[in-house]
Amino acid sequence: MLRLRDVVDLVHAWYPPHTADGWDRVGLVHGDPEREVRRILLAVDPAPSVAEEAAAWDADLLVVHHPLFLKGVHGFTAETPKGRTLMTLAEARCALLTAHTNADQALGGVSEALAHAVGLSGLTPIVPAAGPALDQLSVHVPVAHADRVRAVLADAGAGRLGDYDAASSSVASTGRFRPLAGARPTIGTVGEPETVPEERIDVVLPRASRADVVRAMLAAHPYEEPAYAVVELADPGLAPTGTGRIGDVEPTTLRGFAERVAAALPATAQGVRAAGDPDRPVRRVAVCGGAGDFLLDEVGRRDVDVYLTSDLRHHPASEFLERSALTGGPALVDVAHWAAEWTWLPVLAERLRAAIADLDADGATVSLRVSTTCTDPWTIRVSEEPAR
Repeated sequence: MLRLRDVVDLVHAWYPPHTADGWDRVGLVHGDPEREVRRILLAVDPAPSVAEEAAAWDADLLVVHHPLFLKGVHGFTAETPKGRTLMTLAEARCALLTAHTNADQALGGVSEALAHAVGLSGLTPIVPAAGPALDQLSVHVPVAHADRVRAVLADAGAGRLGDYDAASSSVASTGRFRPLAGARPTIGTVGEPETVPEERIDVVLPRASRADVVRAMLAAHPYEEPAYAVVELADPGLAPTGTGRIGDVEPTTLRGFAERVAAALPATAQGVRAAGDPDRPVRRVAVCGGAGDFLLDEVGRRDVDVYLTSDLRHHPASEFLERSALTGGPALVDVAHWAAEWTWLPVLAERLRAAIADLDADGATVSLRVSTTCTDPWTIRVSEEPAR
């Protein structure tokens, strides 16, 4: 039997909640983690129409991209759209799970799905995600005590690098010191200069573990006053995850690329808008699922021919294009927010389908469906040639 808890664990493993932006609200919104799940509906928005679709299909779980509640509420009633959504799901005993900004940057996430949908390959993030904050600890230890100190450091969490642990390096060194009055030296005599064969042990450790590792090292070190240093390491910016994606596309023109985007995305009243020379060659593309004008400055510094995103505002887009005209920067393609993020749903459905089959011998009885209910707010478009 597949439980709601099992599905939540799968989604959170792929899109960890702690990677969501601080203002975001992701995770299980409603539902009993122990309840059985046999039907899962995937959608972009937790809108009343989507909740009704889930209820009509007898779904046990609705997985959405956008959060239902971003701010605290004191109650929910049928007098508000959000209240109607949750009441409909509750009455149908359908749980609600959200993966929002935690799914935007991830591998197999929203921007990556959009990039693949429009034919990009060789993907890298526009802005790589910050890697784990790391320190390097260097400590000088008498040779006879080096193995013990190395073991204590490893037990405290230092030296864990990817799929390795107990990683360290050593360099032969010579310690020189003179114990003063009041000292109780492990090696040497008060008032006499001393020379000791030592090893300098270097280990990398999570910055969050710094205090624990240093405390353990000091407790294990034979000296009263160990010589050590802690250096904060710079993030190399090599994370495979991050904001947006940049990739290569088969050579085309701006018009041809815009037509490819229109064919790849579900139809909306907005359609696909492009700004730039329609015959401009396009080989390298940047994309960001959802509202992406916050990346315009970053994209403008990259070697790309076009930037595909949603919700571009008049003034930022105009200023960006004016700069591009002077510098040879990218053209712009703007699509409906809902359509861009919808491309992630089939990817998530296939990922869930495969994982559930591995997780549960009875997984074949679990049905997954991608909602085709269009929740883009714009429903009418009046076409007219722009004035020249």
